[in-house]
Amino acid sequence: MPTVRSKICGLSTADAIDAAIGGGAAWVGFVFFPKSPRDVNADAVAGLTARVPAHIGRVGVFVDPDDALVAEAARAGLTALQLHGDESPERLAALRRHGLELWKAIPVRTRADLDAAKRYQGVADRILYDAKTPPGTLPGGMGMRFDWRLLDGFDHPLPWLLSGGLDAGNLSEAVGITGARAIDVSSGVERAPGVKDVDKVSAFLQAAARL
Repeated sequence: MPTVRSKICGLSTADAIDAAIGGGAAWVGFVFFPKSPRDVNADAVAGLTARVPAHIGRVGVFVDPDDALVAEAARAGLTALQLHGDESPERLAALRRHGLELWKAIPVRTRADLDAAKRYQGVADRILYDAKTPPGTLPGGMGMRFDWRLLDGFDHPLPWLLSGGLDAGNLSEAVGITGARAIDVSSGVERAPGVKDVDKVSAFLQAAARL
């Protein structure tokens, strides 16, 4: 197993999926959020997940989803829900009935923000630390990074991924500072918002493989 596992998020085309698979991604991600340039529907995702080998996780990204959307997306072949809204621990507990892994994104700007992760111990399977975006902007996928040094010495309550502003050029630094063993990238492997660049996907995964 690779030392650092990678998730390529915001996928919407077969060539990008194939680049992620071919490069050794541990997870592929699909955004179910109409305000995002990476938004996809369940029918499209079903076609894409059909290309993904069983050993690779298939993660749906949501912002305060209702049960109908989650159920529809789950039928498209997902293995995990990644939640970027104001979902409470109680909401995650209710979503457990869909039979999928539950990941909770924690937006980070200050050290105190990290403490929110502890609320999800016992209900989430993984935590994803992402940069806190400005009010009124989209949650995640903005290419922003937070101060990675904030994670130094933090007692993580759950398995976790590092996200926010990662790319092939800064990945080694990010992992060196944080000790991350799992990473998530979206805008850092794009040539335009929502448009994946297969060469950047490959370069990112090659950089991860060298860690």
